[in-house]
Amino acid sequence: MSSAPSPSAAAARLTGRAVTGERRLSGTLAEVVLDDGRTVVVKRGEGAGAARAEAAGLRWLAGAGGVRVPAVHGDDAHWLVTDRVAQGPPSEEAAAGFGRELAALHAAGAPAFGSPPPGGPVDAYIGRAPMRNVTGDAWPRWYAEHRVLPYLRRAVDAGAVRPAEAADVERVCERLPELAGPAEPPARLHGDLWNGNVLWGADGHVRLIDPAAHGGHRETDLAMLRLFGCPHLERIMDAYRQAAPLADGWAGRVGVHQLFPLLVHAVLFGRGYAEQAVAAARAALAG
Repeated sequence: MSSAPSPSAAAARLTGRAVTGERRLSGTLAEVVLDDGRTVVVKRGEGAGAARAEAAGLRWLAGAGGVRVPAVHGDDAHWLVTDRVAQGPPSEEAAAGFGRELAALHAAGAPAFGSPPPGGPVDAYIGRAPMRNVTGDAWPRWYAEHRVLPYLRRAVDAGAVRPAEAADVERVCERLPELAGPAEPPARLHGDLWNGNVLWGADGHVRLIDPAAHGGHRETDLAMLRLFGCPHLERIMDAYRQAAPLADGWAGRVGVHQLFPLLVHAVLFGRGYAEQAVAAARAALAG
């Protein structure tokens, strides 16, 4: 049987434990109580192989020994079972710890830009959008070819980005070698580091969920964290920069790194995000 019919059945099969309770959180997410008293989170992947890609990402992030992630208790082509994170209020202390841990995650590195996690597929996801983990040696060319332009084309085809606006994004891609700042080695990225994927634990430590993990530029994670806001963001950034200083001019490159998530959101959610992407591109060109 390749897929279980319910979160409870999936949890029982993947953990080998009997289930004593279930609470649905959404159409794809549930909390399940096991017979040993543990509560686990059971998630059904929304695309082919999405659950396995997420599990591989969580294990890769955990292996860095930096940021905390929920432990994976089982996965298959359709389902993922992880620890439940008991949540608490955000705090300055937790933010500082998270900044240092994120720096350690990035420093753990990756074999190449675009490298998938070990055991992770080339054809992965960022949220509900397909994301291909194709490798490259030079970040500017790789970022343009495999992160910005594929989503730009889809956004144009969907009518979210107008052809004249697309030309501005394409110009940014052409100028990336000069806009990207000093060359850096591939970092181990969470890959979808927006506020919704940052859980503030009741134990005073941050956990990260729902990765789109791959090898990339560390400023991309940081730019995405800024994109939708995050509690105590400046404290996070201060602690990160104390542990791992950023190259001069990093603040002026935030918009370049936000092009990728903004275009993904334009594909998924339409014109409003397309306008933000075009504004970011034009700001980068204006320098």
